[in-house]
Amino acid sequence: MKNKRKIPLVVISDVHLGTYGCQATELLQYLKSIQPKTLVLNGDIIDMWNFSKSYFPPAHMNVLRHIIKMSANGTRLIYITGNHDEVLRKYSDLILGKFELVDKLVLELDGKKAWIFHGDVFDSSTQGYAKILAKIGGKGYDLLILINSFLNWIMVLLGKEKRSFSKKVKDSVKKAVSFITNFEVTAAEIAINKKYDYVVCGHIHKPQMRVVSNENGSVLYLNSGDWVENLTALEYKKGEWSIYEYKKEHYLNSEANEELVPEDYATKILS
Repeated sequence: MKNKRKIPLVVISDVHLGTYGCQATELLQYLKSIQPKTLVLNGDIIDMWNFSKSYFPPAHMNVLRHIIKMSANGTRLIYITGNHDEVLRKYSDLILGKFELVDKLVLELDGKKAWIFHGDVFDSSTQGYAKILAKIGGKGYDLLILINSFLNWIMVLLGKEKRSFSKKVKDSVKKAVSFITNFEVTAAEIAINKKYDYVVCGHIHKPQMRVVSNENGSVLYLNSGDWVENLTALEYKKGEWSIYEYKKEHYLNSEANEELVPEDYATKILS
């Protein structure tokens, strides 16, 4: 895409490369449409819980290639670890040129402080025995995505509008988790106590931007959503945050399929 949008800061999370649910083609279209000064990958970019050598298609490899290309072209690239890519945490605080690997991050934005981290630390389902159940649940969700794709194929043939049954199921589960852990409020209250102006999370696959207040102050809570169901990102420009939502019609003339990784090349890398 020739006319790329120049954005000081972009945050994406929960891409889950290596799973059937990942919308890699759409993400690549978005990444090719922007020129961020800083790109924050806020956890669960590669899904190492469900990673399989038998499933890592060229589209997923293309996303990684383009992110690396962005870094080579001058974008500051910050990878924050999440629970699905927690194996990378033993390499935290690694800095290689424009690339940084961290567990959490504080950024100065126009005189204000943004506290950025994935958020799994507040989710009890990612700890201990519950973590094993969560991994099993992830396999079930992949199956649900496949069933959903098949049903939508039939609905298109019948002239019906596509529906995301998997999103409805997962949203209902996430609402229960949010009710129990009070994720957003917990993150916001800690940020208020630490005197941050913004707190930016991922993890719960729910894009959000809202002010949370208590007797000690207030903070702007933001969540970048995901690239499985919501296809969203956070953008910061001229002192303002916004939630980007992918729309297919914006990319009808996109060149996102350029520089595709051949099937055999991707297979060789993963073999």
